[in-house]
Amino acid sequence: MSSILWDHINMYEPVADLIEGGVPAWIDQGITPCDVAAICQGGCASGVYMPAVTYWQARETMSEHGDDVLQFIEDVRGELPSVPEGKSWSGIAVHFLSDAVELWASGIEGQLVDAIEAMNDEEEEEQA
Repeated sequence: MSSILWDHINMYEPVADLIEGGVPAWIDQGITPCDVAAICQGGCASGVYMPAVTYWQARETMSEHGDDVLQFIEDVRGELPSVPEGKSWSGIAVHFLSDAVELWASGIEGQLVDAIEAMNDEEEEEQA
């Protein structure tokens, strides 16, 4: 993983402002490059993206966007992962939402790095 996501000069700039296609509705629209880097490094369960692992938030997101979340996972993986035994309804929401967020973050990492590098190159040219 490129350290550029951690070192981006405007670490609170939303990813939606940096990449084409924006951020899916089932992800916090204020997600930053640092958030993406942290998700890629440690996954949602590490606590870096709490909306995917907090039961009530995951349930709410899946109630509103569950079909899109599941379709995204299926589009990327080709199938849905199985649900581990003994999961509660909220646990199932966390399971699928976390998987989707992690897939999305790893899928846009390169695009995000390219966008930040292009911005940095433009800034250097302007300063020269």
